[in-house]
Amino acid sequence: MATFELYRRSTIGMCLTETLDEMVQNGTLSPELAIQVLVQFDKSMTEALETQVKSKVTIKGHLHTYRFCDNVWTFILQDAVFKNEECQENVGQVKIVACDSKLLTQ
Repeated sequence: MATFELYRRSTIGMCLTETLDEMVQNGTLSPELAIQVLVQFDKSMTEALETQVKSKVTIKGHLHTYRFCDNVWTFILQDAVFKNEECQENVGQVKIVACDSKLLTQ
């Protein structure tokens, strides 16, 4: 299964990357093993989002910027409102990156 490296830019992905870099610099972990951990992280995040997340969210906001490049959509919304069945959250600015899931099976 192919994966995207999108989740490495999430908070947990950045923390994982920083920790792995530190371990490589300290000699605790080899660079090759650190890369394997990141690849497994990509696969695990993709699988978890496909199989474990069941809620749906509605997003409304003012579209500031959009771009489609290499089969990846990027949207920047201002004054966005996220709604689900239980709550609503207002966000000043949000960046949404969307990829075609069909590309993961190729």
